Amino acid sequence: MRPNDPARLAKLLNPQSVAVIGASDDPSRIGGRPIAYMRGQGYLGKIFPVNPNRATVQGLTAYPNVAALPETPDVAIVIVPASAALESVTALAERGCAAAILFTAGFAETGAEGALEQQKLVDAAHKHGMRLIGPNSLGLINPCTHFYGTFATGCELGFPKAGSVAIISQSGAYGAHLMAVSTANDIGLSAVILTGNEADLTVGDMLQMVVKDPATKVIMLYSEGIRESAGLLAGLDAARRARKPVLMMKVGRSAVGSAAAQSHTASIAGDDRVTDAVLKEFGVVRVQTTEQMLDIARLATRGFYPANNTLGVITVSGGAGVIISDAADAIGLPMPEMPPASQERLLKLLPFAAPRNPVDVTAQYLNEMSLISTFTDALIAEGKYTSILGFFTYTGGVASVAPRLREQLKIARSKHPDCIFVLSLMASRDQIREYESDGFIVFEDPSRAVVAIEAMGQFGRAFAKPPGLPAPTLAPINLPTQNPSEAQAKQLLAQAGIASAPEEVCVEIETAVIAAKKIGFPVVMKIVSPDILHKSEIGGVLLDIHDEAAVREGFDLLMQRGKTAAPQARLEGVLVAKQLKGGVECILGIHQDPVFGPVAMFGLGGIFVEILQDVVLHRCPFGPDVAEEMIRSIKGAPLLLGARGRPVADIKALAEMLSQLSAFAVAAGPRLQSIDLNPVLAMPQGQGAYSVDAVIEVTPT
Repeated sequence: MRPNDPARLAKLLNPQSVAVIGASDDPSRIGGRPIAYMRGQGYLGKIFPVNPNRATVQGLTAYPNVAALPETPDVAIVIVPASAALESVTALAERGCAAAILFTAGFAETGAEGALEQQKLVDAAHKHGMRLIGPNSLGLINPCTHFYGTFATGCELGFPKAGSVAIISQSGAYGAHLMAVSTANDIGLSAVILTGNEADLTVGDMLQMVVKDPATKVIMLYSEGIRESAGLLAGLDAARRARKPVLMMKVGRSAVGSAAAQSHTASIAGDDRVTDAVLKEFGVVRVQTTEQMLDIARLATRGFYPANNTLGVITVSGGAGVIISDAADAIGLPMPEMPPASQERLLKLLPFAAPRNPVDVTAQYLNEMSLISTFTDALIAEGKYTSILGFFTYTGGVASVAPRLREQLKIARSKHPDCIFVLSLMASRDQIREYESDGFIVFEDPSRAVVAIEAMGQFGRAFAKPPGLPAPTLAPINLPTQNPSEAQAKQLLAQAGIASAPEEVCVEIETAVIAAKKIGFPVVMKIVSPDILHKSEIGGVLLDIHDEAAVREGFDLLMQRGKTAAPQARLEGVLVAKQLKGGVECILGIHQDPVFGPVAMFGLGGIFVEILQDVVLHRCPFGPDVAEEMIRSIKGAPLLLGARGRPVADIKALAEMLSQLSAFAVAAGPRLQSIDLNPVLAMPQGQGAYSVDAVIEVTPT
């Protein structure tokens, strides 16, 4: 079991003393860089170099081993060869060190043997409650305390300034790159944590740690593979509750391989789509590029996250206004028009202005600079936009315009401090710093600005979202030893209240006739076999059976088709079911994700799932309110909501079924691989929802 001592993690981020095991007197070597960085940047804690071959290291007293240290260090940096790492970790753990950062490589990244040696490190540390970053880590940095537990050469380009953005990265080199580009773009950092092999502490653990850090306001994550989901989910939930925006670059997109379960759900879900759904659940903004990461982080540091985000634009270029409008429309950022009365008033001030939104003040502002503050004030006070984007191109940097422009923008800003205010202009680095000291964020490219502004709304909606309804709970489900037949699957699902049409399994022709008469014509007839999952592919489904003769003929036909198409299959008879008409075909499914566990899928049936893949995913379990949100979020939702005179479907019943299915997936446990309810008929409002077919796949015992 992993130790859970928050005090130890607090020391990891803010150590008062650090031991460097394998310390070098040469500040350019890996073992020398952390000492040189900390001493050069003014780290106020104690540094204990450990080197058995030297009396001093970089002017500091050196110690031959861990036992010889004058006191127990809060944190240790281990830089010894792989063969000596276990001895060092054991000695540090026995001494009571809170945590160790292992630069040492040559463990799990090298293969199975290395993984075994890595586990020995973890076992030795955990025996005494010590935590590990790495091995194969590039370290940890706290610019606020000048703790530089790293050998990253990027520090030579410039040490990061203290700020409010934390970087957590599995990749050492890329995390150090993020640090370097953040520094180059004047983004102040509260922490840089490079987790390496994650033998012990993971990205999720470090996320939980920085969420508790008062200096951290915004968090950037980089992940190649999520090794442990519970810690990540706990961290994401804590960040959302603390209103700390999380941006994540999750790379390594992959599709489900051919060996995956044979269900539609499994083939559609895929690893990356599940990850995307989980991140959206917690309000994480997923970025694709370093540029996006930095843009959004810069704006997020201002701390404005409107739940109902709208964009108002003031521009000196009609063309730029069109570009901004197109960019906003493409990502769903609303740009409502100015109120008619406001438009009339602005036109009186400048008859040839474009007052709708974007508001174009034309080149006239060069003669009447007060138009900038007047029109901007109108956008905020009368248009009620939560976000403002001002496009001023190169005039924001030219000597004849910039000082006057800045003054007018400051006037507008002073009246409305509680809004997102972004400028798109060209200027020198020093001029940009002046604009940003006034409370603006500056982007050269207005399209990049739009993306960053829209992300603030994503954060705002996540932070404002109230707690949902509780998810239903079910007693543990006893799954069969092998894949059940359709009839058996429906019986299992009935335990979760998932309804199906009246039906009966028949092993003889005459019992099938009796069942059809009892159920009422027309009926559907299906082959029953746990070995034939997709019956329609072999002609194993007959529709529109209207009389006894058709039942007798259909029974023989189905049994013959089953024997021909699947000679080895176990044929258990024929299912006779009520044929339902008038509903909208949907698909509900469960996919067992290897990282996040059971994930539910909802979409419309037919071509919508097969071709368009218009589906939504959500981690199980969840309440009916979340289920309804899922249903309403798909592009095909109007077909359920009465489009073109169609009857409105029973959304409440459909949501209840989806929620109950999510509870069933949890209660069934890890042996459940997938569920396909395809189709589910969503009947007109008040008439319920019914599973017409059911496929359950399990891990055999």
